[in-house]
Amino acid sequence: MRLPSILNLRGSTQSALLKRNILASFMLKGVSILISFFIVPLTIDFVNPTQYGIWLTLSSLLAWFSFFDIGLSLGFRNRFAQAKAKGEFRLAREYVSTTYATLFVLAVAMLAITLTVNHFLDWSSILKVDPSYGSELSQVFAIMITFFGINLVAQTFSSMVTADQHPAISSAIQVSGQAMAIILIFALTRSAAPGSLVTLSLIYSGAPVAMLLLATAVMFATSYRAYAPSISAIRPRLIKSILGIGGQFFIITTSMLFIFQLMNVIISRNIGPDAVTGYNIAYKYLNSVYMIAVLILNPFWSAFTDAYTRGNLEWMRRMLRRLEMLWLVAIPLVGILLLAAPWFYSIWIGRSVTVSPSISVSVAVYTLLLMLANIYMYLINGTGKVRIQLIIYLTFAIISYPIMNFSCARWGIPGLLIVPATVYLCQALLGRIQLHRLINNTATGLWNK
Repeated sequence: MRLPSILNLRGSTQSALLKRNILASFMLKGVSILISFFIVPLTIDFVNPTQYGIWLTLSSLLAWFSFFDIGLSLGFRNRFAQAKAKGEFRLAREYVSTTYATLFVLAVAMLAITLTVNHFLDWSSILKVDPSYGSELSQVFAIMITFFGINLVAQTFSSMVTADQHPAISSAIQVSGQAMAIILIFALTRSAAPGSLVTLSLIYSGAPVAMLLLATAVMFATSYRAYAPSISAIRPRLIKSILGIGGQFFIITTSMLFIFQLMNVIISRNIGPDAVTGYNIAYKYLNSVYMIAVLILNPFWSAFTDAYTRGNLEWMRRMLRRLEMLWLVAIPLVGILLLAAPWFYSIWIGRSVTVSPSISVSVAVYTLLLMLANIYMYLINGTGKVRIQLIIYLTFAIISYPIMNFSCARWGIPGLLIVPATVYLCQALLGRIQLHRLINNTATGLWNK
């Protein structure tokens, strides 16, 4: 089967819009992948493998604070798309203004709490690293959480353009932030300034937020003026509507964080920060196929919201078949990357970090299951029928930590990856059943919630 036939989206206006965004996103993601590959050795050169592993671990912990979003961004994404599909443009603007206001209040509360608690934390003990890093890590966390709080509010714009079926705009902003970061890191590596985790956090956390704020200001003053947030358009009553589905997304997201964002911490505590660096190098390399898949999947979330709202089920069936065929094409691509991994690592990283074949194989299997599960998860998210996902992720979140900790201590990183791989396998199997029932109008009971 040829790849072009899978991505042949010509036909309806909706398909044409998807195709334009997918092609634009492919170009942008190509740049993003190149940046992500260059930035790893550049960053390791700027600091060192141990410091880079510490920074990755602290960054993964920071993702936990996204629970302050309480599902608002994802709930807003569906509600905005539904309002536009029904032609309720004033309501769409009210959703924008209300989401911004609510997230602003939550971000201020989060920063007040976390910056206070940070003064009393011993990060070197938490991460089990050299005590000499303690004071520096406290500064790094303060910088990262501050920019995280700003981004928590600012990301509403990215959610809005994605809901408007223009995810390429969001991708362009993200790539611009990455480009700014790598330029600054490159400039510093060529200067006499010593590398530090504080400087690294300022650049990696600050550059993307700066680009997002700039793009938001420009586009709300021009092409998205009709949806520009204002105090007069804030409607507290809409919070309940957003959280109706957003609350379920919140539980799902928090559960996923508990399963997946603890992985770097578990690796660091059981094996060491250097192992975190090795794992993330294999993940960045083999996950590049999944990154491409996300480019294709991302527009489908809001497109399925629009199609499901309008009752365009035949189009949904056709797109699902093509996405399932796309996953089959990904299997040999991941296999090729796996075979080329030793050669690529030696050119990319050199001898500064060692990645074992077992880690590469386990990451490859994990990536394929992740990709398959997300095909169904993205499309189901568009319909808002996410109760089964909630049950899957909540169940695994409760039992995941002790199992992952034991597996990592016993079998290393390959053992650790068994747990998240199993989660995605369950999501794929049940997600496929549910989605076929939804688009064939046969979903009842839990399958329709």
